[in-house]
Order: sequence, then C-alpha cells, then structure tokens
Amino acid sequence: MVFQAHRPVFPLHQFIENLIYFDGLTAPHNLDRFLPDGNTEIIIDLTERPQYIYDNETLQEIQTCRYAWVSGIRTQPITIPSGAGSRMLVVAFKRGKALPFYPFPMSELTDTVVEADLVFGSKFSDLREQLLAARSTERMFQLVEQFLLQRAGDAIEEDISTQCVAYAVSSIIQGPSPQCLRLLIDEIGYSQKHFIHLFRQQVGVSPKQYLKIMRFQKAICTIEKNEFIPWSRIALESGYYDQAHFIQDFKYFSGFTPGEYVKRKTTTLNYIPVA
Repeated sequence: MVFQAHRPVFPLHQFIENLIYFDGLTAPHNLDRFLPDGNTEIIIDLTERPQYIYDNETLQEIQTCRYAWVSGIRTQPITIPSGAGSRMLVVAFKRGKALPFYPFPMSELTDTVVEADLVFGSKFSDLREQLLAARSTERMFQLVEQFLLQRAGDAIEEDISTQCVAYAVSSIIQGPSPQCLRLLIDEIGYSQKHFIHLFRQQVGVSPKQYLKIMRFQKAICTIEKNEFIPWSRIALESGYYDQAHFIQDFKYFSGFTPGEYVKRKTTTLNYIPVA
C-alpha cells in the first residue's frame, strides 16, 4: 500500500490541510459510515471503477461517483466504500477555508457530493488526465497545486470579513459552547444576521450548526483518547447541557448511541465499519 500526504506550498498552505495520495488501501470491510467532521474535500479517483454512496439504513446504492467529485460540509453521516483497492488523490481543505476555490457559496454544497466537472468545468477533466500521466506523486501534487492556484486567482487574498469568519471557526473548534457564539458576536462587531450570512457563505452551515458538529467532534476525540470516561463527564467536557442532550446529538450525527459507537469504531477517526 502507498500512502503519502503533502503539505502545499505558500500561499496554498493557508487554505489546504494536505494533499493525500493513496493506492492499494486494504480494509477488512466494504462500507464505512463517514461522520460529520466539518471538512470539505475534492476527491480525484485515478481508476475507472465507479464509486457509490449508500443509504445509511438499507445500504442500497443511491448515487454513483466517477472520476472526480467534490464533497461539501456534512451535517449528517454518509455511507461510502471503505476505500479498499482504491487509487485516489484527495484535496483536504482546512475547515472553513475552501471558498476561494469555488464559484459559489459553500452553502450550495452542504450535505452534497457533486461531480467536479460540474463545479470547475472541463479543465478538471484535463487535470485528471495529467495526473494519470504523471510519473511520480511529487509531480501529481505539483499539478494539483498549479490548478488550485490558477482556480483561486485573486480570491486567495483574504479580506476582513473572511478573516473574521476564519477567526470564528478557530474559536468554535477550540471551545464549542453556546457561550462561545455569544462572545463571538460581541467580539467581531458584525450584526448577528450579517455574521450568520458570512459564516454560511464561507463554511456552508450556520455558526450554530457548525458548533454542534465541532461539539460532536470534541466528544468522539475524547472517547478516542479514553473510551472508559463516564458519558456524563464526556458530555460536560464537550460542551453539552446534560447527558441526554449529548446522546441525542451523538445519535443524530453518527446514527449510533455512544455505546454502539464504541463497539463499532476502529482506529480511524470518523469512519465506522457498517458492512
């Protein structure tokens, strides 16, 4: 198996967490439930086999994905292939930082997976052909960086409103509590309505919805570090009002109770085997 992560050059490193290439991934199962994590990605499939999205309950195919697609921020889990045998290159954006590369607000991609050509035009098919012809992963990463820089153009220059939303995203990740939102409104200085509009445009969801996702993420990260902590303590430390609220949100975002999640989870965060 080949797995290689690449941190982009300046200025892309401000917007993209990693470019990830993998080939020959192995997994003992076929399907994963991918949990909402606040991220946005571009996935380039370097095989000719179609990939599918499945219904969370019936596990029946509900969408076909070919060649390359974009995945917006998710507010609910999605069932996807485990990646066994795949050869892919993934652009993993930093949370809330993908907008400069897209031709429309990120809210239009929320809870959706769309063919990359429909978003970026035929030039993305050209990029994929170049990747298939590349003789090294280093060359692949270089080609993707060139495409993204050309795609963003002047939009890569951040203005004050963009910086404010980025600050809000960082603050919510660090402390996902209702008090955090109230403090942000006062600190940033925009009206609540305008702040919500800017946040939804750049991130894809409202600040309140994003806080819920990050609070859930904090909970599963706590479980990952020590799954034997009492649920009541995890709920409190993750910013929930009480244990009942924690369990309700946990099931909404994962489809499982916390107990079921612990029994099913593997060492790969946010990917839960289901078949």
